[in-house]
Amino acid sequence: MRPPSEQTLEMLLKSFKLPTFAREYAAVGENATREGLTHPAYLLALARLEAHERADRRTLRLLEESRLPKEKSLASFDLARLSPKARTSFNALKDGAFLDRAENVLAFGNPGTGKTHLLCALGQELVRNGRTVLFTPTFQIVQRLLAAKRDLRFPSELKKLDRFDALLLDDIGYVQQSREEMEVLFTLLAERYERRSVLITSNLVFSKWDQIFKDPMTTAAAIDRVVHHAVILELNMESYRAEAARQRSRGPKDAG
Repeated sequence: MRPPSEQTLEMLLKSFKLPTFAREYAAVGENATREGLTHPAYLLALARLEAHERADRRTLRLLEESRLPKEKSLASFDLARLSPKARTSFNALKDGAFLDRAENVLAFGNPGTGKTHLLCALGQELVRNGRTVLFTPTFQIVQRLLAAKRDLRFPSELKKLDRFDALLLDDIGYVQQSREEMEVLFTLLAERYERRSVLITSNLVFSKWDQIFKDPMTTAAAIDRVVHHAVILELNMESYRAEAARQRSRGPKDAG
């Protein structure tokens, strides 16, 4: 390594992990000279650029780690399809304050109504606000936990999941578990209760959750933990696919 006297400013800035400083200091310096900025104002301009790019890089990293489908964004979801109550509730969630209260979000509706899209869009907004989110189909997380239990890694696997502010369990109603599978799912929900948030999509109303958790006592306990601090979004509307098929069947003449 070169002695400090032989290192350039650019080399030093890179060694300090200030890549934006290293790339922009000359251009910002020229602008500072033209505008007559003081040295502190020049440094502040550079620091703001560095902070902005760091935030952008962190957001991109968190989006990759979240495994959220990129196409299921807020921009591609028609919020006008929601009921006024659901729309108001959803808009209140976007700032992520509910995560600080370890509240849950439950989206119910028939297949094709946009439950997954809506909560994925919410997840992306949370990530852009600096929150950590993990999207997973419920059956996949159940299999992951079962494998960890078999390998005697169950507590450490729960600890890995605990680092996420929000865990988005998609299609919990499609999982028809064996007792062992039900137990690891219940343990996951119990571990996060009043500590971390879960976001859940389901086509099964609570009265049918015994199909998931098998016995009445476990079902009641699971529902109690999920609902105690929760926002419920009911998507009582037509399936996107059914609506699109109906519009196609009308044809251009009828659509006019």
